[in-house]
Amino acid sequence: MSVETTATAAASGANATEKFRANKSVGSQVSTERVNLLASRAIKALVDTVTEEQVTYDEYNALKAWLIRVGEDGEWPLFLDVWVEHAVEEVANADREGSKGTIEGPYYVPGSPILQSPATLPKREDETGTPLLFQGRVTSVNEEALAGAHVEIWHADGAGFYSQFAPGIPEWNLRGTVVADDEGLYQINTLQPAPYQIPTDGACGQLISAAGWHAWRPAHLHLKVSAPGHQLITTQLYFTADEHLSDDIASAVKPELVLDPKPTADGTGREVAYNFVLDPAATE
Repeated sequence: MSVETTATAAASGANATEKFRANKSVGSQVSTERVNLLASRAIKALVDTVTEEQVTYDEYNALKAWLIRVGEDGEWPLFLDVWVEHAVEEVANADREGSKGTIEGPYYVPGSPILQSPATLPKREDETGTPLLFQGRVTSVNEEALAGAHVEIWHADGAGFYSQFAPGIPEWNLRGTVVADDEGLYQINTLQPAPYQIPTDGACGQLISAAGWHAWRPAHLHLKVSAPGHQLITTQLYFTADEHLSDDIASAVKPELVLDPKPTADGTGREVAYNFVLDPAATE
C-alpha cells in the first residue's frame, strides 16, 4: 500500500477546511437583510421537510450526530462543494457569454508554479497514467487573442488523490499556472486523470452509504483561466466514455465541457484541444 492510500477523510477534510479559511474572504459583503432572508428560507425549507415527511426524534437525533461528525471530520467544504456548489455556480455564471464554468471543488490551492507554454506539469518520476497533451487558445468573446493569459490547472493523480490533501505527494504535484504565448496559445503536458470516489471513510461517506448513493466523480481536469480586463473562469473538463458523466455525484458535468482525446501521432499518449473564451470584466 502506498503512503498516499493511507489518506483519511478527516485529514483531507482538515486540510480543505484550513485552506478555505486561509484563502477565502467570507461574510464581509453580506448584508444583515440578505442573511436574514437566506437563513430564514433555509431554516424554513428544513422545517417544511420535517413536517411534510413526519421526521421522528430518532431521525432528528441521527441528523444532529451526523452534523457534529461533519464538523469533526472537517468535511463541510467537501459536503458543500459536492452537493451545493453546482447551484451557486449556475447562478453566478448565468449571464456569461464565453466558456462554460463549473464548480471549483474543495481541492484548489492558489499560488501554483508559473510555467511558460509549452509546459509540463510537475510530477513524480513514477507517476502513473496515460500521457496527455492538452492545448488550445485563450480569446475574448470578440475573438481577440489574449496574450499572456493564465491557464491554472490541477487534477488528481492516477489513484484519485490531490497533492496537499493526501500524504506522500510532492507539494505541487500535477498543479501549475501556464502562461499562454503572444497569440493566446497554450500547451500543457500532463497525464490523463482517472475517475475517483470522494472520501468515503468520513461523514460524507456515512451519508452516501446510508442513502444508498455512489461516491464517484468522472475523471476531470480543474482549471481557472484569466487575463487582464476579463472575467476569470473556473471550470472542469471531462472525458468521453466515462461511465459517470451522467451521474456525477457533484452534478458538475455539462455537455460543453466533455473532451474527446485522440491518440498522438507517435502512439505514446493522447491529445486534445480546447479553446477558452473569456468575458470582459464587469464595469461599474
